[in-house]
Amino acid sequence: MNTEVLQSEHFDKLIGGYEKHYDDKYSRQYRKNFINRYLFDGIDLRGKNTLEGMCGSGQTTRYLLDGGARVTCVDISGKALDRLRSRFPTVKVLKAAMKNTGMDNASFDCVAIVGGLHHTHPDLNRVLDEAHRILKTDGYLCFFEPHRGSLPDLVRKFWYKLDKFFVSNERSIDIEGLKREYEKKFKFTSEYYSGNLAYIFVYNSWVIRSPEWLKVLYSPVLLKLESFFRIFQNKRFSCFVICQWQKK
Repeated sequence: MNTEVLQSEHFDKLIGGYEKHYDDKYSRQYRKNFINRYLFDGIDLRGKNTLEGMCGSGQTTRYLLDGGARVTCVDISGKALDRLRSRFPTVKVLKAAMKNTGMDNASFDCVAIVGGLHHTHPDLNRVLDEAHRILKTDGYLCFFEPHRGSLPDLVRKFWYKLDKFFVSNERSIDIEGLKREYEKKFKFTSEYYSGNLAYIFVYNSWVIRSPEWLKVLYSPVLLKLESFFRIFQNKRFSCFVICQWQKK
């Protein structure tokens, strides 16, 4: 089966549970404190044409709108986009694969992808090439992904093979390999590694099958511990990487 069809059908089936766990107040707090503030650090979004790739039902959309961005959302899941439209009726929405958006060359100031790239194998390079094509010179590609080579990635590889929430083409991102491939196209502006207890048990409560009542009890404590433990983390012990790449 085509990987786009595979991912689209898979996410359409899981969208209800996904929203319940990734869009509750504790997951929103995690994104605010540990993802968005680093993903868009130093970027003035006001009035900027911003494409949110693989947007799902809009978990990052509100942050972009609050920052003053002019947002276009792209995803292959029709059910996710229906939910996004109901939340943000003024946002431009496009049902398309990120590897072929159909957008004009150099039409965006920023392309943001939150947890989507690791779903695009074996077409990851086509997705990055498309992001480069539609970005203006000096425009930003901002992404958040699980990365290859970490200790948590060893567990993730095993988990992906067993868990029905993941499909066969999903795997972490080889950041160093991609940087070698794209050094002529992008400047690597920033690279931030993090993710520990709250990332696993709060942000990914759906993956570990945590019941809602239990998540409510432990989330406030783990969110505080996340800030403490990340002081001692490096890329080897981190669950994810946040990158800003700037088009040359």
